[in-house]
Amino acid sequence: MSHYQKLLRISTTGKSFYNITAKIESIVAESGVDIGLCTLFLRHTSASLVIQENADPDVLVDLADFMAKLVPESGKYIHDAEGPDDMPAHIRTALTHTSEHIPINRGHLVLGTWQGIYIWEHRQRSHSRELVVHISG
Repeated sequence: MSHYQKLLRISTTGKSFYNITAKIESIVAESGVDIGLCTLFLRHTSASLVIQENADPDVLVDLADFMAKLVPESGKYIHDAEGPDDMPAHIRTALTHTSEHIPINRGHLVLGTWQGIYIWEHRQRSHSRELVVHISG
């Protein structure tokens, strides 16, 4: 079994979804792995990874609206060292994922037709996010 690993840095410009599918596909191609597994790990506690609809952007808008209602920034939180979006971002990350596993077949991610891989930034301000992409096969 071979392993290939790369650290990907993604700049975010604030609270939103960032489609990284093409970047991950490129790394899978670089790896030369034909059949295997791609593991993604986001090294942060205030952003998450989601595999979600990639065709209709309204889905992402509805997800963001739902999460804002579920975990409001206007709540009374003890931890607010970096502002009012600090603790809500941590809660949102705890409710989602910081890692994903996607099978690889014929040198490509085995995603569904309408699936894309996103970093979901939960903070208002810009950040540089680090994603470890580990491929085995």
